[in-house]
Amino acid sequence: MTKEQQHPQYWADRKIVDNLLSAQPNDYNQAELARLKIRYRGFPGAPDIQKDLEKVLQNWGISEEQLYENTRKIHEKGQVYKTRNSDTEDWA
Repeated sequence: MTKEQQHPQYWADRKIVDNLLSAQPNDYNQAELARLKIRYRGFPGAPDIQKDLEKVLQNWGISEEQLYENTRKIHEKGQVYKTRNSDTEDWA
C-alpha cells in the first residue's frame, strides 16, 4: 500500500483547478488543464485535484486526448504563457 503524498505545488494548483471548474475552455485554460493533467498523472496523492481535473474535462465536453490535441495546436501557434510574469516553467 502506497502512502498518499502531498504535491509541493498542491496549494497553488488547487487555486488553478478551482478557477478551471468555472472557466471556459480558452487557449490559456486548456493549456493549464493539460499541464496539470500531466503533473498529476500517476501521482500518489491529491485525489481531489485529480477528480476535479476530470470534472473540468466533463464540463468542457472533451476527452483527455482531445485536450492534448488542442494544446499541441495552441503551443504550435505561439507561447500561450507569454503574458505571464514569469520566465520559469512550472511543469514538474
